[in-house]
Amino acid sequence: MADDTAADATNLTGHFLIAMPGMGDPRFELSVVFICDHSAEGSMGLIINKPAQDVDMGALLTQLDIENTAGLGQRPVRYGGPVEMGRGFVLHSPDYRSVVTTLEVTPELRMTATLDILEDLGRGEGPRKWLMMLGYSGWGPGQLEEELTQNAWLTCQATPEMIFELEDEAKWEAALETLGVSPMMLSSEGGRA
Repeated sequence: MADDTAADATNLTGHFLIAMPGMGDPRFELSVVFICDHSAEGSMGLIINKPAQDVDMGALLTQLDIENTAGLGQRPVRYGGPVEMGRGFVLHSPDYRSVVTTLEVTPELRMTATLDILEDLGRGEGPRKWLMMLGYSGWGPGQLEEELTQNAWLTCQATPEMIFELEDEAKWEAALETLGVSPMMLSSEGGRA
């Protein structure tokens, strides 16, 4: 487990960050964050397992005056993180590319943050699999690496199945299980051997 984290610490793009108990930031408690970009300039990710409060896709599309002929209604919108919470991000399958811009994070996962994807989703013409988030999680240069040395996060390879097919409340434990870790084994106390 430690070797996997150390090997992936150079570039965590396409990985999950799994919040450790007792990390001290309630915004990230029991969070699974998909890292969309990780470089020397900083990191950007989206929390994939926390619903946004008081908003669903129907309400969001209505607020943006986007037609909803696809009937997205009560499909959940997620809280992607505490940065730019008025901005939307769609994490999706590779069968869609925005005419404006789409970031290829991995061969299986894309991220689009332009209005045209919401218009396409409203018409039922968007990607086959997707999650809509408001806001994102961001770290400045070296900040994420420091949090990793403080045992705030575990890391593992992300999978589309975990992102799109599991219920939100099952994602944190499922991510831990990919590392062979039971939530019961985790301590909120960090340390070094």
